[in-house]
Amino acid sequence: MTQLVFIVCAIIIIFIVVYRMDTGENAYKYVSQQISYAYEQYAPYSFKVVREKVKELGQEYTSRQYTIQIAVFAISAAVISYLYFYSLLISLLYSIAAVSVIPYLTYLRCKRLYSEFLFEQVQVYTTNTIMEFATTQSFVKSLEGVYDSGVLEDPIKSDVKMMIDLAYTNGTIEQSLEYMNDRYNYYIVRNMHQLFLQINNEGSKDAGESLENMSQDIDMLVENVYRDRMDRQAFHKKFLQFGIVLYLMVMLVQFLLGVENYINMLNTWWVQVLLHGIVWLNTWFLLNGEKYYNEDVGAE
Repeated sequence: MTQLVFIVCAIIIIFIVVYRMDTGENAYKYVSQQISYAYEQYAPYSFKVVREKVKELGQEYTSRQYTIQIAVFAISAAVISYLYFYSLLISLLYSIAAVSVIPYLTYLRCKRLYSEFLFEQVQVYTTNTIMEFATTQSFVKSLEGVYDSGVLEDPIKSDVKMMIDLAYTNGTIEQSLEYMNDRYNYYIVRNMHQLFLQINNEGSKDAGESLENMSQDIDMLVENVYRDRMDRQAFHKKFLQFGIVLYLMVMLVQFLLGVENYINMLNTWWVQVLLHGIVWLNTWFLLNGEKYYNEDVGAE
């Protein structure tokens, strides 16, 4: 019987690896205040800026949503771990561990939303600069037109203002372009700047056609990025569903062995280690899947 448990658990582990490689209000206020205080003290400045922008965009979770998330994580971890170990103490520990993952998931989510926001702003910046240049025939005047139009938001709006100031201070656009390229390492930004630099230095006569081609390239890139987002969302939904199913495969083991036999097997130390390994392995892959889903969104 022990050999059968070991074989079934080993099959579950192999299956997980192969699949993943292929594919109280006052109390809550007190806790949230303490977490916010610790966050303000120790969180990286860059992430503070990111989260403030997410709040400004109105996409930050409300207190009610965070409360529901905490409850779902805690209850789910307690139920799943109890099915594995039939121990209230272990269920409590796993519930605490599950809740402790929420700040990391919040970090990933905020980075994704900020990345999407930046890409949309880069699209607005490049598209409108090309359109303005068709009228002004001056890169700096184009930047001023885009800046004054009100279509940009910080931080790109402030960076465009910096580009304008650098251009007037230096009497050339080279440093302005370098500044923006360093700030936003996007293919469409660098190519557009290179084209404007060429026009500025060489006075290209067919600039209109080149800019039109670049505008079409930008539209095509944006279409591809949004298609990638939809593909990621579809993958993410299936990924989470299958992850939950993998956790519940312990019920299959109990069905094969019988609950009483399974509970008796829990007295063996290596069975406990093996079961903990299954839980942690699946959790590790789930977190890596979340990391993949939230990273490089809008990047090229």
